[in-house]
Amino acid sequence: MSDLVTRLLEGLPAEAVLTDTDVLDSYAHDMASFCPAGAPAVLVLPREREQVQHVLRVASELRVPVVPQGARSGLSGAANAMDGCVLLSLVRMNRIVNIDPVNRIAVVEPGVVNADLSKAVAGHGLAYPPDPSSWEQCTIGGNIGTGAGGLCCVKYGVTAEYVLGLDVVLADGRLLSTGRSTAKGVAGYDLTRLFVGSEGTLGVVVRAVVALRPAPPPQLVLAAEFGSAAAAGDAVCRIMAAGHTPSLLELMDRTSVRAVNRLLKMGLPESTEALLLAGFDTPEPGDELAAVGELCRAAGATEVVPAEDAAESEMLLAARRAGLSALEAVKGTTMIDDVCVPRARLAELLDGVARIADRHRLTIGVIAHAGDGNTHPTVCFDATDPDESRRARESFDAIMALGLQLGGTITGEHGVGVLKREWLARELGPDSLEVQRGIKAVFDPLGILNPGKVF
Repeated sequence: MSDLVTRLLEGLPAEAVLTDTDVLDSYAHDMASFCPAGAPAVLVLPREREQVQHVLRVASELRVPVVPQGARSGLSGAANAMDGCVLLSLVRMNRIVNIDPVNRIAVVEPGVVNADLSKAVAGHGLAYPPDPSSWEQCTIGGNIGTGAGGLCCVKYGVTAEYVLGLDVVLADGRLLSTGRSTAKGVAGYDLTRLFVGSEGTLGVVVRAVVALRPAPPPQLVLAAEFGSAAAAGDAVCRIMAAGHTPSLLELMDRTSVRAVNRLLKMGLPESTEALLLAGFDTPEPGDELAAVGELCRAAGATEVVPAEDAAESEMLLAARRAGLSALEAVKGTTMIDDVCVPRARLAELLDGVARIADRHRLTIGVIAHAGDGNTHPTVCFDATDPDESRRARESFDAIMALGLQLGGTITGEHGVGVLKREWLARELGPDSLEVQRGIKAVFDPLGILNPGKVF
């Protein structure tokens, strides 16, 4: 370890190379439950891409694993340390290099916080649409690594659709530039898309060119209450089949609604089995909101409450924004699943999760990006109770099995990391897994980049 640190210090300032045990422990894991973390040898906090290149050259020469990290707000263990590794935290590379209103792009370093980019481009009348729930904490580099989504994905799409080009440091320290800064471009293989969602297993992103969009008007939101998950799922299908493009379409099951009531005393009806929130950010959203309200009533909504203005819309969204915190308060620990299913099977997923919760004697709330079928079943449990922890993990696996059974995927936006590694093999099958491992070997022949993650 002393040789490793000595070599790192040859190309890094002393303040960027940390070995204090307490500091290393604090950086050793992300926010995922049931994901082991090892003891890293050193933490490196570079500020320049040349420093990242130096780290990778040293690591390749000494055959030391490197674990890239962003804000560590991930939920799959992808940023967790392994024994003897270099933790490569990119949070200090946080410069917004350029905002170009004409070409509607921004050039950013990986440590830029999502919310900071959004605020910076808003001054130019632009928006960076991907908005994970942790947007005030998570970084653009982390979003790229996991292929993050968010509440607005139903209309605007996910991170992958906004990453135009990347500068990536490869395992041997070379700098690879991919993609473009133009609106169109199809030269060569799309390596940019390959790196998005690769969770630090193929290279380390040190700069990104991201697309921007004109800032939309403030959205108006309605809330619709339903007496069953089936009715709420039917409403989602009716809304999408009718050709509407909401800016958000979110769903909370009865467990989540009741948890929010307990936490915030919002007065939501305890009889509500599912709460659907639909928003529109068109110039004149009132007509679409009214039409969606009628579709909800036709599907069996017991109550439809449209907002009159942006302030009322934010009040209606408060329950959704508080959902995770409310579920965390139920038992103290949560395990957040990330299965995505076809929209038409959303109600089956919710009903199936309720049966899994009963079978495992657990509280499991579901919050979903209903517009794209991405659900977040959240298992609440007492981490100090071994039996309850075991049942929590078993229920988590049962939910992933259900998602695949319904024609879905094990992860819509959180990634694979350590938590879902075994399930990835089940979803992909042997041929696809072999091809993907072959791609990994091309970019990382020594296997030093985030080993043990994804595959």
